[in-house]
Amino acid sequence: MSDNSPLYIVILAAGKGTRMKSAKAKVLHEVFYAPMVHHVLNAISPLQPAKSIVIVGHQRDAVEQSLASFSVELAVQEEQLGTGHAVLCAEAAIDKMSGCVMILCGDTPLIRAETLQAMVDGHRSQDATLTVMTTILDDPTHYGRIVSDAAGDVLSIVEEKDADTEQKKIQEINAGIYCINTEFLFTHLKNIGTDNSQGEVYLTDIVTQAVQENLRVQKFVNPEPADVLGVNSRLELSQAHHALQLRRNDELMARGVSMINPATIQVAPTATIAQDVTLHPGVEISGTSSLASGSTIQTGVILNNVTVGSNCTIGPYACLHDCEITDGSNITAHSHTC
Repeated sequence: MSDNSPLYIVILAAGKGTRMKSAKAKVLHEVFYAPMVHHVLNAISPLQPAKSIVIVGHQRDAVEQSLASFSVELAVQEEQLGTGHAVLCAEAAIDKMSGCVMILCGDTPLIRAETLQAMVDGHRSQDATLTVMTTILDDPTHYGRIVSDAAGDVLSIVEEKDADTEQKKIQEINAGIYCINTEFLFTHLKNIGTDNSQGEVYLTDIVTQAVQENLRVQKFVNPEPADVLGVNSRLELSQAHHALQLRRNDELMARGVSMINPATIQVAPTATIAQDVTLHPGVEISGTSSLASGSTIQTGVILNNVTVGSNCTIGPYACLHDCEITDGSNITAHSHTC
């Protein structure tokens, strides 16, 4: 498959997310300063797809409003009849039945752009009909299992509720991200039945169809399971937030920012921190805040939309919003104004 062939991306964002125990659509729950679906859209942006299509359904007006700043096309799944049915809803938005479609879920905020790019590159270079992302879990409960032959080639994907005792022992799981030849995808999705415990159209059944036709089906094994697992509960939401927080802090420290106990420090992606800034424990910096070099932010400080000049010191537990601090300033502890 040519590198110039069109890449379409379909993001599944129509579900309710009942395990979140919330009236809010799952993909709108915030993780590290943004709805989780925004993190997915930011991850696909570097791939420069021909078109990005978001499948909406539950609370679709709210989801659509949340996506207003992104260049996406929406497709509506009127009834939640399974992942295969959701992807079929995108067919009308596909301009050319060539190239490939990457499918992923809107509840995977930890997915990395470089991972997705590597998967697309591998799919194209191998001229595969279908590539499925997998990963290995110590406890694969709740996830679809990858059934492989003796050579390690994919035979099928079996959902947890349909797996037998032996299949449930398989630790390689379906990460829910696919690259599929566009024409094959939409031709074959229409042939998938609903003979399963959920009575739904499973996207995973398309793997079995490709195998039966002796077409090239390959795995893309992600060595970082945490990056691909979906957020299905409040606990998993908090874990995803923490992972993104530490990922951001690692990047900042690599650029010359000092952090004392980075696990307690939060710096929004929209904030800018210069070299030789020191952040003490419990600091939160959000909005369009900008910190110039040589400044020290002491324990428990909260900054939102604050511009800090060079060589400033902000005392412990100051809480500052929408202001500017000039070079060399010293802000006393517990301050609420600049």
